Amino acid sequence: MLFIYGKYNLFTEKSLPLRKLISIYKGNNVRSHGMVYGVISKMDKKTAYVAKTPDQNGYIHYTDDEHAVWRDLYSQQITGAEKYAAQIYRSGLEQLSIPADRIPQCAELSARLQPKTGWTVAPVPALIGFGRFFTMLSERRFPAASFIRSREHFDYIKEPDIFHEIFGHTPLLMDPEFAAFSQRIGETGLTVETKDYSWLIRLYWFTVEFGLTRKNGCYKALGSGLNSSPTELIYSVESPIPERREFNLIDVLRTPYRIDIHQPIYFVIEDFNDVLNAVSGDLLGSIRKAQSLGLFAPTYEALTA
Repeated sequence: MLFIYGKYNLFTEKSLPLRKLISIYKGNNVRSHGMVYGVISKMDKKTAYVAKTPDQNGYIHYTDDEHAVWRDLYSQQITGAEKYAAQIYRSGLEQLSIPADRIPQCAELSARLQPKTGWTVAPVPALIGFGRFFTMLSERRFPAASFIRSREHFDYIKEPDIFHEIFGHTPLLMDPEFAAFSQRIGETGLTVETKDYSWLIRLYWFTVEFGLTRKNGCYKALGSGLNSSPTELIYSVESPIPERREFNLIDVLRTPYRIDIHQPIYFVIEDFNDVLNAVSGDLLGSIRKAQSLGLFAPTYEALTA
């Protein structure tokens, strides 16, 4: 089984101004998009993309066209992130000084992350197994797909590419508490049985990928899947459609999700210490309790063949 752990898909509305996107998500005209974060997949074992291999000095060579794709993705996303992202994300983004005009090297990001939280960024193929994923998190190594999407897939790609990995994930790892939480997920993943993976990944999904925060009554996007998507970023904080629930560990573990739609439910983290406290104890015991209670009924329509 492969763990497809981090890719958002963009919409064709990429060229619309921010004001127009907001108007779309204040209404009911919400189009679905395919997301494959945190999914055990027997169907998606192949990718059309080839991982970039570092040279003997650890440097990955990208073409001018690939750097141009990065530049355009960054330009598309940065305005929304500055407006809708949580402070923890925006602070990390500023500290990392992620370049806007070129694909950064993992080593240069590691040089800024490691002194702050002990984390590094390591290039990996697009799809990796659960075991490798959890091992890397436990060792404070973030697995980043090394390729970037083609122009053909600018608006839709099912594999995780380096834009999502770097722009979406690494700013959060600049925060010591968030970094410790991510490491805890990895450590727990190494102790659970295969049947527990989907339960643990729901915690990753509703926090690292799609978590919200709230400050002074305003929702802000925490998760990497939100901060790297120009449409769900706005939808998650502005739209009246989704339900926003207070973070509760057992509820999170029991909440099913679909990967190909905007989320109908987001969990709101008022204080990240609440999340740390929830996982600092017997996380496996919490998984067992959630399993005994069973999943909540889905709030979305089932997929049809």
